Amino acid sequence: MRKVVFPPVEAATEDGLVAVGGDMLPDTILEAYSRGIFPWPLSPEFPLAWFSPDPRGILDFKDVHIAKSLQKFIKKSPFEIKHDVSFTEIIRLCAAIPRKDQPSTWITPEIIAGYTALFEQGFAWCTGAWQGQRLVGGLYGVKIGAFRSGESMFTVEDNAGKESLVAAIERFKLEGVTWMDTQMVTPVVKGLGGKEIDRKVFLAMLRKIGFPT
Repeated sequence: MRKVVFPPVEAATEDGLVAVGGDMLPDTILEAYSRGIFPWPLSPEFPLAWFSPDPRGILDFKDVHIAKSLQKFIKKSPFEIKHDVSFTEIIRLCAAIPRKDQPSTWITPEIIAGYTALFEQGFAWCTGAWQGQRLVGGLYGVKIGAFRSGESMFTVEDNAGKESLVAAIERFKLEGVTWMDTQMVTPVVKGLGGKEIDRKVFLAMLRKIGFPT
């Protein structure tokens, strides 16, 4: 049985880069997350890189605030929310749908294959918003014990991604999960109450839920 070893996160660069290279096999990905590290390809020249930024973005569920306009929308939502359905379609749409602040996608075919394999083994999740037979918004992430991460989100119809995220949070709360690793604090995450914390604090949170870090 092979052993996956990452450098300590304390050795990360100023930008949070811990290592370059490796693979996206499930045991590699799981070991990375258990150490507070996640994959994020840099460029075609460096297709796979591993990061542990400082500060780290999280969404503490006790701090979640849903704007009144979004609450009103959800009450009369035209969408049907489904959990853990069409994972591959959701991650592919996350890769394909363009974003204003992101000229290209970091979700490479290797990333898609790696997280899909995780999902098949029960270590990834997804939530999607459907309008009839059409998937119009959603997001996916990693789940290990009481740990949840949000990796990427897409939206085709207004508020579909946000409603999917709110639904995912409610689901996690029912499962006894109290926070989500968002890695960065995007405008959507910030709008819900997301914040940045010191990496040492983040690692302590991981240890509290049983990770070795």
